[in-house]
Amino acid sequence: GTVAELRKASKRLSCHKRYKIQKKIREHHRKLRKEAKKRGRKKPRKDPGIPSAAPFKEELLREAEQRKQRLEELKQKQKLDRQKELEKRRKLDAKKNAAKIKENAEGKESSKKSRAKTKKLLDKNSPKSFCRELEKVIEASDVILEVLDARDPLGCRCPQLEQAVCSRPDKKLLLVLNKIDLVPKENLEKWLNYLKNEFPTIAFKSATLLKDRNMLEKVKKGSARIDLSKNTECFGSECLLKLLREHCKTQNKAIQVGVVGFPNVGKSSIINGLKGARACNVGPARGVTKAMQIVPVDKQMKILDSPGIVADPSNSTLALAMRSIIDTGESGLANVVEGIDAIISHCNKQQVMLYYSIPDFRTTEEFLTLLAQKRGMLKKGGLPDTENVARLLLCDWTGAKISYHSHPPEQQRLPPYLTEDKIAEMQKDFNLKKLEEENTTTVQALKYPNLASSIIFQSAEMTNGTIEESQVVEKASDDMNLEGDGEDDNEEEDEEENFTGSDDDQDNMEEEE
Repeated sequence: GTVAELRKASKRLSCHKRYKIQKKIREHHRKLRKEAKKRGRKKPRKDPGIPSAAPFKEELLREAEQRKQRLEELKQKQKLDRQKELEKRRKLDAKKNAAKIKENAEGKESSKKSRAKTKKLLDKNSPKSFCRELEKVIEASDVILEVLDARDPLGCRCPQLEQAVCSRPDKKLLLVLNKIDLVPKENLEKWLNYLKNEFPTIAFKSATLLKDRNMLEKVKKGSARIDLSKNTECFGSECLLKLLREHCKTQNKAIQVGVVGFPNVGKSSIINGLKGARACNVGPARGVTKAMQIVPVDKQMKILDSPGIVADPSNSTLALAMRSIIDTGESGLANVVEGIDAIISHCNKQQVMLYYSIPDFRTTEEFLTLLAQKRGMLKKGGLPDTENVARLLLCDWTGAKISYHSHPPEQQRLPPYLTEDKIAEMQKDFNLKKLEEENTTTVQALKYPNLASSIIFQSAEMTNGTIEESQVVEKASDDMNLEGDGEDDNEEEDEEENFTGSDDDQDNMEEEE
């Protein structure tokens, strides 16, 4: 049955208590009166006026009278001025209101459109703005580094970008295989051998920050004094810097190096690795970098950071889930769940069950429910919080958290824009033999997950990206209405100074949620 409501405590007092309180009050008043008496009352002293015996009494009185009159007049004048001002304001407001009513009547639609246009122009988060910034970076760079996630290198390649670079004779394209510590060693070597036939490829592992949970909590509370410029070791930066400096020498001029790639592949982290300090803002959320940023490395070389490539909405659901910036607010929830569905369906189910240590599941919804229960992520009433789990998972799969790997294609199929001559031209100024030795050194220096524990992932084809601003589909701006919904609102305001996490350090995401 229903539990009887608790009765509120009564406000009645016993007589004894009441009289005691009244007595205390009387005493207090008496004390106050006594103190006032001691101090003595200070009455305002009356103006004694001018004594009759004073000479020029008449004149003094007249002067006082005149002063009084002048003050009165001034007051009157100020009052009138105030009234006039109010009248003016009222008229102005009335005019404005009339204009507003007229505008609304003429056409709410047109005003809405124009407002939306200006808003879009101002919106740093819009795909158009991202494309504009990316175009700037490609235009300004002599060497372009396309950053790939070693777990799905093919899915991180953008044919439109590669074609844009190949069509310009004065530009070089290098591939940087990042997050190599998350794939089995054999798989990494296969990919390096596959990719080097198309473009010079560098193996790389960015430095990551705040790996353990306690550290993160301390940082949140602000009790830990952490030097954010110091982070875990970075591998491959020496090799890449040597390569770029050699190119500088052969060109005999200062060069600009553009770093491009899809969101969350670790572009800004690579720049931090090359610079040896936290020059760029990085974080576990997608789309932290919103505009081009120039980082000078030395006199001969500047590095340009770019926002992520905008994935074309025509891509497969899997590609969009992994490579586009998905709105993780309420409106984008369906996209998040759809994306996770696509990711899980492209993996070995047994391995996913083992990795998350959950029993067999039939649908994605069931998978999310089981995972929420396992992690204790519950809403009111003990319901599993599948939305938050879904958001976390999306972050895990692009962040530096889950080890999974995809196999390179059996046969090397060159994309149409890559001819043998073009490949030779791209490789021309680089010492490839030395690069291969350096890569081997980098590969040997790291620890890798073993093949059995790494989830097998069926990669999609290359992901189409939108490079030119004019090609941005309007729908895309709703589809990927970028993550401003909370995750990087703060980062937006203070992009250069507010450093909180690391680009490929998604571990934090879990604790933060």
